[in-house]
Amino acid sequence: MPTVSETYIENRQRVQPTHTNNYASAHGGNVVKWMDEIGAMSAMRAAGETCVTAKINGLDFKRPVPQGDTCIVESYVYAVGQTSLRTRIRAFRESPRTGERELTTESYFVFVAVDADGDPTPVPELTVEGDRCRELRDAALAAEPDGERGGQ
Repeated sequence: MPTVSETYIENRQRVQPTHTNNYASAHGGNVVKWMDEIGAMSAMRAAGETCVTAKINGLDFKRPVPQGDTCIVESYVYAVGQTSLRTRIRAFRESPRTGERELTTESYFVFVAVDADGDPTPVPELTVEGDRCRELRDAALAAEPDGERGGQ
């Protein structure tokens, strides 16, 4: 059985001119795409199966990611249902020169594990072992939008 911390993935994307909108900051669609990709990787690590996006909940853009900065996306699975995986995903802007980091976007995605035919397939239980696992899970549950508790 996978642990919460084993599903933790962090990725970096340098915001280039082709990623930006008219205001020289990362286009929101690009940020969502990066979040979806990293979230799916966390879900697949937990499920051991291909995972597809089923729901995006509470997508909040708090501030932009300027061109030239690095967009850091962190993701982890914090709860599972029979075939679903609840994943907390956050994006940050980071200055490549100073390392200064600031939260820009956060959301909760639900992924569904699918078999080779594209049908939902069961996922293993998620275990919480040690302080890091508990901290990640508890932080996700505390910030989770209302009505999301419980799995599919």
